[in-house]
Amino acid sequence: MKQPMKAESKQRMRMTVQGMTCDDCNRHVAHALETAGAEDVRADFRRGEAIFTFASQDTAPLAGAVRDAGYRPGKIEVLEGASPRPPVRNSSGDSYDLAIVGAGSAAFAAAIRARDLGARVAMVEASTIGGTCVNVGCVPSKAVLRASEVHYEAGHHGFAGITTRGAKPDLAAVVGQKDELVAALRQEKYADLVDAYGFDFISGHARFTGPAELAVDGRPLRAERFLIATGASPWAPPIPGLEETGYLTSTTALDLKELPRSLAVIGGNAIGLEMGQYFANLGSKVTVLEVLPRIAPFEEPELSAGIARVLDDEGLRIITGAQIERVERSGGKITIRGRAEGKAVAVQVDQLLLATGRRANTADMDLDAAGVQLDPRGSIVVDDSLRTPNPRVWAAGDCTPAPQFVYVAAYEGALAVDNAIGGKSRTVDFRALPRVTFTRPQIASAGLTEEQARREGYEVRVSTMPLDVIPRALVNRDTRGLFKLVADAKTDQLLGAHILAESAGEVVLSAVYAIKFHLTIADLTETFHPYLTMAEGMKLAAQTFTRDVAKLSCCAA
Repeated sequence: MKQPMKAESKQRMRMTVQGMTCDDCNRHVAHALETAGAEDVRADFRRGEAIFTFASQDTAPLAGAVRDAGYRPGKIEVLEGASPRPPVRNSSGDSYDLAIVGAGSAAFAAAIRARDLGARVAMVEASTIGGTCVNVGCVPSKAVLRASEVHYEAGHHGFAGITTRGAKPDLAAVVGQKDELVAALRQEKYADLVDAYGFDFISGHARFTGPAELAVDGRPLRAERFLIATGASPWAPPIPGLEETGYLTSTTALDLKELPRSLAVIGGNAIGLEMGQYFANLGSKVTVLEVLPRIAPFEEPELSAGIARVLDDEGLRIITGAQIERVERSGGKITIRGRAEGKAVAVQVDQLLLATGRRANTADMDLDAAGVQLDPRGSIVVDDSLRTPNPRVWAAGDCTPAPQFVYVAAYEGALAVDNAIGGKSRTVDFRALPRVTFTRPQIASAGLTEEQARREGYEVRVSTMPLDVIPRALVNRDTRGLFKLVADAKTDQLLGAHILAESAGEVVLSAVYAIKFHLTIADLTETFHPYLTMAEGMKLAAQTFTRDVAKLSCCAA
């Protein structure tokens, strides 16, 4: 057995823990780790992890204690950027110009902008550096989703003379490769930037002790300005039996190394559809339950119907208008009971995945002491400049009511610093904001839907075009999807674009530019679009306002 390290060699560590489903689980895991010698333990069932300080190289007792408590311990790692004796003042001994709570996309964008402005910056993080996107969100989910698409496409394509098949997938290898990518990007895009930009990284839990002071693990940290960028975590609705039964989240599902034979996904928006198709691509029998009348409920109805047809064709079961009454476990199976369309519904599966949204990480920070207010969903209340009621405190990213996209978080982090440190008066503008759901085919939108435009008082013109008039889709032997454009009938300016197609996420960028710079439908039709690309669909959809594009020759102007 290895000898304990000296006290000054204590390390801040993270253990992944499976099987936690509630606050009681947090307490049980924390107690187990403390009995094994860990200190300052914070377990989080939403993240599926425990963060703690430990002074020994031998971590086996920690895993054993968690296992004895009835949970499944996983990988233990030393937190990047962690320091055994984290600084609470900058090198000059004065207070910081800006203290940032959080270490994700909003936080790093803010720190980089603040250093560009010459500010003295401290960043405080209690968990893993990098935040949601690189660790448990965009990067890992799209990595495994793309792997599953390759597997599925090997056995499902429309090309004559091409015989392919997908062998049984090795999910452990897929997850292992995903973990390697995550670790590399976390180091290159986050941890390495701390020294590159010259700000202080403090590992510890931050609480406000007043309107102008934080305490990091009990020690004061003073700053002229503060930015809260603590992100969000998966949220579980109050369904009877859910905590006792146990469930996967979008975080824990990404670490499964064995494919479930059957899976139910509660939630039919972006995350639920992506994760549902991921497991279905690999061979799981998947059921998606959505409480609203349609999946992809915030997209145009035509796109919702289109992706529903695709998923149905691929064998996923879709239940909309689902009122879930109870979840229970018996004999190794999970049963979801409820009603849909006035009839009783019972879905029995091996695994249950919750994709019911994310809530801000704002608990246990003593925000009241700083005069920071929360809305009913627990998000930090900010004005259009991202300032809280406390003139020294700003907030950015997923911990605010803003749309939860990594590029929004980065945008807000930089904007908040421009205001807090740079003395500007910038305000958020989401008018041309894009969003992408990485199903196959992808769903991508920018700007207003038809309903939103009418509600805002616009007189609108609408063009809807199926994919079978786009040469790229015909060449691909996949015409599942459509384009829908919404324009102002008075000015002819594009108000919104909504796409269900391969590479829709790339195509929608042209719509973002068009909306941002007030381009008209005529501008789109008169602009070059390369032939045999899906991007040509934007021009064809614009031409659909005035002609039948099915009767055009290739590239007809």
